[in-house]
Amino acid sequence: MRYLMAADTGGTFTDLAVHDTENGAILFGKTLTNYADLVEGVLDVVEETGAALKDAAVVKHGTTHVINTFLQRSGARTALVTTKGFRDALEIGRASRPVPFQLTFRRDPPLVERALRYEITERIDANGQVLQALELEEVDVLAKILADQKVEAIAVSMLNAYANPAHEDAVAARLRALLPDIFITTGTSISGEWYEYERTSTAAANAYIGAKMSTYTQGFETRLQGQGFDGSFYMMGSNGGLLTVEQTLQQPVALVESGPIGGCIGAGAYAQALGLDRVIAFDMGGTTAKCALVEKGRFEVQPTYFVGGYERGFPIRTAVLDIVEVGAGGGTIAWIDEHGRLKLGPHSAGSEPGPVAFGRGGEEPTVTDASVALGRIGPGSFMDGKLAIDGEAASNAIRDKVATSLGYTGADGVDRVAHGIIDLVTTIMSGAIKEITIERGHDVREFHLFVFGGGGPLFGSELARSLNIPNVIVPPQPGNFSSIGMLLAEPRVDFTQTYLAKVSEDGLADMDGVLRNLEVRAKTAMAAEIDAASIRYEHQAEMRYQGQMHSVRIDLLGGDTAASVTAGFEAMYRRRYGHLNADCPIEIIGLRVGAMVATEKPNLAQIAPRPASGDDSDPVPISRRNVYFRDVDARVDTPIYVRTGLPIGFASVGPAIIEEYSATTVIAPGDDFSIGQLGEIWIKCGKEVGQ
Repeated sequence: MRYLMAADTGGTFTDLAVHDTENGAILFGKTLTNYADLVEGVLDVVEETGAALKDAAVVKHGTTHVINTFLQRSGARTALVTTKGFRDALEIGRASRPVPFQLTFRRDPPLVERALRYEITERIDANGQVLQALELEEVDVLAKILADQKVEAIAVSMLNAYANPAHEDAVAARLRALLPDIFITTGTSISGEWYEYERTSTAAANAYIGAKMSTYTQGFETRLQGQGFDGSFYMMGSNGGLLTVEQTLQQPVALVESGPIGGCIGAGAYAQALGLDRVIAFDMGGTTAKCALVEKGRFEVQPTYFVGGYERGFPIRTAVLDIVEVGAGGGTIAWIDEHGRLKLGPHSAGSEPGPVAFGRGGEEPTVTDASVALGRIGPGSFMDGKLAIDGEAASNAIRDKVATSLGYTGADGVDRVAHGIIDLVTTIMSGAIKEITIERGHDVREFHLFVFGGGGPLFGSELARSLNIPNVIVPPQPGNFSSIGMLLAEPRVDFTQTYLAKVSEDGLADMDGVLRNLEVRAKTAMAAEIDAASIRYEHQAEMRYQGQMHSVRIDLLGGDTAASVTAGFEAMYRRRYGHLNADCPIEIIGLRVGAMVATEKPNLAQIAPRPASGDDSDPVPISRRNVYFRDVDARVDTPIYVRTGLPIGFASVGPAIIEEYSATTVIAPGDDFSIGQLGEIWIKCGKEVGQ
């Protein structure tokens, strides 16, 4: 088998990266996302690269399918089965009020309506002891009710099942026997932790998405096989690893942030290769912008993810990359509100109809249209000209829909308003970066800004200047970078278990045994389709001061003692909160084991752009055009370079535009730029940073 393939289906574009293991070449494809048939969109972009699926050893796939289904509330008709007296736990939640001063505050409704939440007689205490036996006859009666209600999925989540899942498993087994065509999941099969509300919410979410993702995943694999593919098919998990088809069918909720993960994996790989300890991975696509921290080549994985946001959304308890996401992408629509103010989003033009400049029926100006109107994106540069760019249409849309209403009617009115759109989206995106850095006690100036996605290189310099970040890095093929990251991804599973212990030598006596049991579970989960002999493990403990609600996670390095665990906790706690509670006892409340397997992957040097052959003279611009820059408040005659024409070591100064197949990089006046050893672009922001 010759090829390793990775496909990323985003909100606007579907990207593909293909590694040819015979000659080391990397092939890329890109097309507008086909919402009518997402799988067909992937098959189209495979055909575009010229690689044959029958010659592929591995296909990896990341998708926004899961998160979009949650946000659009387009999942299955789902029922919840729980312990008698606890049907409303899903709605009561934590009984907190995240927005205390908004009298009309309401959370989003739960995924399972109250009429479809059912109770079963049973009770297990917090120590796993049976207080009231399970009445299986009730399950038989309930199965008939669920069939009559035409439910498509069932979540089973019992009180204290984390301590003893026997009743939960028995209910699920009986329902599967009686209702074989319905997707059924349990809370403890996803999370073995004591959080009743979060575990129940996770089970409901897994059921809600399960039937749809089963159809999608199995249909995807079948259509790949119809093209002659007989290799291994993986889905991109939210934990930064790959999931087999079997794992995906059992825990589709683990794909909730499947789309953005690949880029962060790639950012981590480049950070390690370039010797960078602190990097902000920033991904701007057509629909959203995302950012995450990469420190010493690793990104943080959070145990709880809120679909729809913390204030109004619902939690899922599964390992998810610690990422901040905002609705600010190239397709985000600019408009004027009832008070005559310029606004952005939340609506996006997506791939259908797309920005006005794409000429596919779009009528509302977008962030991409603003970049086109300012001269930053050229008419024939994107996707090698396969997607035509109409600059006049973009300018007219901004003038007619926005500028005139704001009173900008002069010759430079479109430029000023277009850059106003750029400023507004930059403010939104810089707010996301502040949230993941400054609000968590980090000095953002100590990080490198690593930008990718179709829009990231357009805004790297803007963002860096707004945040006083001195250096910006643009990797090779930034518009296809998430699919590149997927090529670098490894199969991975995570298992968690509640473990209550004071931090003392006696309290930690059983910890190694629990970790070994979790390793066995992880090995069993992976062994069905993966060579278990090559599995490596990482261990973490979830800890807190006694009596606190919130906790922090620390790495366990083996041979852990009370002193080493205490030191690890205090270092993490001080970093997060800036102080310690010296007189308060410390306790462990949970353990986590991650299991990973190394796989064949491309070398980063193979991804670097390959300059066209020629002499050794300095590259010259392929053209020049007038580009508007706010710092000089005017259009500037700007050289346009083709990225494949810039050799390693080349350096120059801004302003400049660097064009390539999947993205455009803007070098502002006062910036220096150079080409690094892996083909990356380094941008050093000039004296104007922060001014």
